This record gives sequence, structure tokens and C-alpha cells, in this order.
Amino acid sequence: MGSGVWSTDVYDAAKRYRKATGKSAFSYSDSGARTVHTALDPKGATRESRDSAEHPQSTPIAVLFDVTGSMGTVPRTLQAKLPQLLGLLQRQGYASDPQIMFGAIGDATCDRVPLQVGQFESDNRMDDDLGRIVLEGGGGGQMMESYELAMYFMARHTVTDSWRKRGRRGYLFIIGDELAYPVVKAREVRDRIGDRLAEDVPIRQLVDELTARWDTYYLLPAGSHYSGNRKVLDFWRGLLGQHAVELDDLDAVCETIALTVGLGEQAIDLEQGLRDLERTGSAATATVSKALARLDGGRGAQVSTLPFTSTGRGSGVTRL
Repeated sequence: MGSGVWSTDVYDAAKRYRKATGKSAFSYSDSGARTVHTALDPKGATRESRDSAEHPQSTPIAVLFDVTGSMGTVPRTLQAKLPQLLGLLQRQGYASDPQIMFGAIGDATCDRVPLQVGQFESDNRMDDDLGRIVLEGGGGGQMMESYELAMYFMARHTVTDSWRKRGRRGYLFIIGDELAYPVVKAREVRDRIGDRLAEDVPIRQLVDELTARWDTYYLLPAGSHYSGNRKVLDFWRGLLGQHAVELDDLDAVCETIALTVGLGEQAIDLEQGLRDLERTGSAATATVSKALARLDGGRGAQVSTLPFTSTGRGSGVTRL
């Protein structure tokens, strides 16, 4: 997967067609669908980010977002700003051959569609995957969603040439506003992904496994139900340290992702990235500056033979 090249012209043409026909960018969900689209079904699936003659130095970037409750607007924001995200990553040279995967997270204890995962794509098929996501809007109302199930999939059901060939971790962004459950439940893994585990997996063990191959960030945007909640922020900072990031504006998600990747790849420093945002006319400069100031202070790639831990020290390339 990951062939082809993103085209803003194709994106704009699809947008004009939807407007002319009265269709939504999320037509699958808006049609009333309440089952996972076959292209996004995680059961028995593995998602791959591979090198090719067209994209010889692939950089995998996964964006998984909570679609419960107030978080249901996130994918619509992402879809509307895809050209800006891809423009920064590609035209500004923030990452070599970026391949982006989109997915969605719900609550496996009560939702019909608690996990949806697209494929890593370099072209406009990533927009297609966004359009296939079911915006269920459910959740259990207990300040917990199944983030840990999504992290399990990323840890054990993804293959990237960036890691296999170059020992470089990919980027994983989880956008949400609640806690994860304390363990990955073997029953939910069996039912939703297809693996048969002998026992539940504690979330701390899973995070250490996940972050060995993925630079993992949790973005907590303003406007969500639990934005600013110290319990939620402390929970994620306990797992991910400075990679748990507060955003003052939901509309800044795409810019935050792009600049985080640019910093991690040492393509820019924060000041350069903010200048790029200003040149594009983005209104998110102040929000991104505040959110990423802590990350920029730790910028710098190093190679180590120690196993990666969630404190940010470890194996492969420690980017931030």
C-alpha cells in the first residue's frame, strides 16, 4: 500500500462534485450505516507502510481519533484540512514519502463500531478512508473509551519498512478526551481483531510495546467534553510524558500533526514551522506554538540500543 501521489486538484474536484450532488464527505456514515466498512474492518487485518520505487523512504503516520460524543467533529475537521496537512508534509519537506492512515475509536463495551482502521496511503485514497468512517457518536459515559484496543492493533497489526529497514519509528497520533481502560481485554481483542490472547494485557505493558515502534502522541483538544480535565491529562502524561499535548483549538489538529512530524524528522525547528503556518494563512499559529513548545525543547535524533520506554528514551531513533 502507499502508492500514488496526493493531488489537491483531485481533492477539490471531489469536493465540488459532492457540493453539486448534495453528498457528504462522510456519505457512508451519513447514509445511516452502523457497521464497520469492509475496508476499515480490523478483524484479521494488518496495515502496512511499504517502500517502493515511487516512495523509497516511506514515513508512516497514523491518526486515530475518538468519534464518541463531542469528539465526532474531529474527522470532519481533518477532512476539510487534508490539503493543508499534506502540503506541509510534502511541499515543505517535513517528511520523506509520508504515508497516512486514518482510523476511529469508540467504546468496545457498548458501541457497535469501536475500532475502524484504514490503510497507509500516499494519495487521495486517504480521503476515501475518512469518508468510510462511521461517526457513531456513542461511548459509555464513564470517562473511558477503548483507546487501548486501538493501541493494541497498532502495536501488533502494523508492519512498516521505516522500522524494518531503517530502525525508524513511525508517528501515531491519538486524538481524544477521555481515559483508556486499564487493560486490553482478551475477549474484546478476540471479537474485534481476531487474536486469541491467553490473558488481558495491562496498558503500561502495551504502551511500552507500542512505543518501541511508534512515536506516540495523545492530543487533547479544547471544545471536547473533558478538555482541560486534569485527571485525563495526568493519565496520559503518566503513560506518554510530554507527548500528551493540550490544544486550545480543535481546528489546529492538522497543523499540530504536521509540525510535530517536521520536528521529529529534524526538518524544521518550531520557529521555522510557525513561519510556514503564517505563510499558508493558518489561524492556528498561536495554538500550535503553545502546544509544541515543550516538544521543541527536546528536539534531536539519537540512536540507542536500549529498549524504548514511554519516558522518551530508547531504541531506534529518539526523535523528541
